[in-house]
Amino acid sequence: MTNLPTNGPGRIPAGIWALGFVSLLMDVSSEMIHALLPLFMVTTLGASTLAVGLVEGLAESTALVVKVFSGALSDYVGKRKGLAVLGYTLGALTKPLFAVATSTGMVLAARIVDRVGKGIRGAPRDALIADITPRDIRGAAFGLRQSLDTVGAFVGPLVAVGLMGLWANDFRRVFWVAVVPGAAAVLLLALGVHEPAPSEARRPVNPIARRSLARLGRAYWRVVVIGAVFALARFSEAFLVLRAQDSIPLALIPLVMVAMNIVYAATAYPFGRLSDRVDHRRLLGAGLLVLVAGDLVLASSHHWGVILAGVSLWGVHMGLTQGLLATMVAGAAPADLRGTAFGMFNLVSGVAMLGASLLAGLLWDALGPSYTFLAGAALALAALALLVARYGPR
Repeated sequence: MTNLPTNGPGRIPAGIWALGFVSLLMDVSSEMIHALLPLFMVTTLGASTLAVGLVEGLAESTALVVKVFSGALSDYVGKRKGLAVLGYTLGALTKPLFAVATSTGMVLAARIVDRVGKGIRGAPRDALIADITPRDIRGAAFGLRQSLDTVGAFVGPLVAVGLMGLWANDFRRVFWVAVVPGAAAVLLLALGVHEPAPSEARRPVNPIARRSLARLGRAYWRVVVIGAVFALARFSEAFLVLRAQDSIPLALIPLVMVAMNIVYAATAYPFGRLSDRVDHRRLLGAGLLVLVAGDLVLASSHHWGVILAGVSLWGVHMGLTQGLLATMVAGAAPADLRGTAFGMFNLVSGVAMLGASLLAGLLWDALGPSYTFLAGAALALAALALLVARYGPR
């Protein structure tokens, strides 16, 4: 009998572990801020919920647009790490801007600059993961990085909760502390990740020329469409934080994101391993069903127990789908166009995310939070119908 390949943690390259811990540290830094930012804007700066949706949508969309250019540039020069270092450095240097912000405009500027850094590093980093990981464990590698990244996403809010309690809800002091793990992430990336040498000499080719884009193929563009529909069905996580305002004390609200990200971190690697063995579209469909359930739960009540159940379901959805979509992009794109492929994928998803976040903010202000989550459930069901009708297993 032929032995099936195993894909446990021991086979994953050391560079993936290092990139995972870089993501962990930067997410501690970012989530210390992001877990509090919607409340900071509404309570300290007097912003509307629509303004929160606009800031979140524009910031995240900016990051995803920038990924197109950084990904294409990494393909053109044949190097990924330098751009990743630049992006993480920019993200770390912009953290103090949140601490000194005195208006919604300043927060928007800080978020956009911070997300430009994320955009610069994102596509080259994801392409680097695919470059250094064997194909048969690529799902596990993306899942592991996503899992470590998400550990940072719940450690950050936990630290924020502790400091908010210690410092009597002083948002700005917490934001200053976030500078430290961001700087540590840059140092680890610079010293701990080594890019593989090119296998042969290559002449730079424009990766966004028509001929290059044509090489991406129909299978890749199908993944792009699927990713866009998923982004439409899932608006910014800032609305999960806002949902908790009526039932959870201010200093404890970041625990909402802690709960979601604990579930996300616990599920991302196992589902990543599973994606190396089973049909990807079945897992995507399961992820949409979980999102529908989560939205319906969140629409039903603002009791803290109901909110905890709803955000936990969101965490399962994220664990099922986010690493899987990255694995699908890596598998569908030619090796020399992976940076461009990740960038284009994230651009389309970013436009969809902007629309979803603006719609969520409008519904929240006009009709209330329940209608926002009901609309999210309806969009997720529409996405599931499209997935089954157009891309379901044959």
